[in-house]
Amino acid sequence: MIQFDKVNKWFGAYQALVDVNERVQKGEVVVVCGPSGSGKSTLIRTLNRLEPIQSGRIVVDGQDIHARGLNLNDFRSRIGFVFQQFNLFPHLSALDNCTLAPIHLRGMSRGQARQHALALLDRVGLVHKAQAFVTELSGGQQQRVAIARALAMAPPLMLFDEPTSALDPEMVGEVLLVMKGLARDGMTMVVVTHEMGFARDVADRVLFMDSGQVLERATPHDFFNRPQHPRAQQFLSDIRSPFAPA
Repeated sequence: MIQFDKVNKWFGAYQALVDVNERVQKGEVVVVCGPSGSGKSTLIRTLNRLEPIQSGRIVVDGQDIHARGLNLNDFRSRIGFVFQQFNLFPHLSALDNCTLAPIHLRGMSRGQARQHALALLDRVGLVHKAQAFVTELSGGQQQRVAIARALAMAPPLMLFDEPTSALDPEMVGEVLLVMKGLARDGMTMVVVTHEMGFARDVADRVLFMDSGQVLERATPHDFFNRPQHPRAQQFLSDIRSPFAPA
């Protein structure tokens, strides 16, 4: 589903991605973790060209995403992206947030789009909030609407960029529950997250990044029990002992 070949990305003089070579198979759930500033979010944002790259090649679902003549809007419509800050339209209801793109980008009738959106809101446990405006929803509810909105375009790939980091702790579980359901249904997912419990329980593979490089790739069992790279060992030691003296 995804192929990175020697991908490099700079912000001015700072190299954010360093010779990234990686593969994600169809139906695979891959969690990308690492310390702040390691390149995780930059990596995931290159997948739908929210961030340009300076060299290398990225192929998504058989399409070279930097190929000349690529219809960028059509390409992006086939990738679901769930952001840290929800990015919903505050002047629209939950239902209208989920019908907007299918109607205007896919040409779906309003009736079809409404029926489809209600099914998706039901899937994320929010059909009873279909007519509520975004400002009337909790953070966890907004993020679940954002997931439903992304699913409304029936994408073969879902990307999550720290989807729970802006949430109060008691709201995190409701969002992770929806994501676990997607994983069980076989959705291809790349998830940037600090939720190590989710990585342990749901991921097929864990990628550990630091300084723009993928330093370790492993099953959750091996990553959490037998990390190989010293930087991954230190990272896991730090998150297991967050209150240890320096």
